Amino acid sequence: MSQATEDAYCLKKTVVLVGMMGSGKTAIGKALAAQLDVPFLDSDAAIEEAAAISIAEIFERDGEAFFRKREAEVIDRLLAGDPCILSTGGGAFLTDTVRAAIADKGAAVWLDASLDILWERVRNKDTRPLLRTDNPRQTLSDIFDVRVPVYAQAGIHIKITDNASIEQTTEMVVKTLSQYPDLLEKLS
Repeated sequence: MSQATEDAYCLKKTVVLVGMMGSGKTAIGKALAAQLDVPFLDSDAAIEEAAAISIAEIFERDGEAFFRKREAEVIDRLLAGDPCILSTGGGAFLTDTVRAAIADKGAAVWLDASLDILWERVRNKDTRPLLRTDNPRQTLSDIFDVRVPVYAQAGIHIKITDNASIEQTTEMVVKTLSQYPDLLEKLS
């Protein structure tokens, strides 16, 4: 057993993972939550549970503006709970009120992956509705170009490398978070 898995921590604020589709928000989020012994929450799953329909259906039925408003409300509600690891949808951090709520009640951690890494991870998956276009690589690039400057506003940046495992990346996140004693305190 590695020393890192024996360490105990106290998470003092919710860590909100932001970044592009394919950056690892869910995989890293689950591993990070397990290592820190805190809950893992996914804002998209919470939205679908509250609405009792899929996000795609919300978009189709009510439009993006309606969805973004509900998304902001759900994220604000999740931030009001006990500290946890919260994974957000790729577009959530683009909303001013969401960024303000995260800054006020949690800490934004940007999982910063290059366009090439993202493309390698999402290109063979049919689970990304935004990429169901004639040229999904170009669509991903266009989304990347718009979103990266906003993600860069996150207080903590984690550079994702193509050869790092989930475990290695999680260790890097824990090490980085440990530099913020108001966010994560090492107990042992």
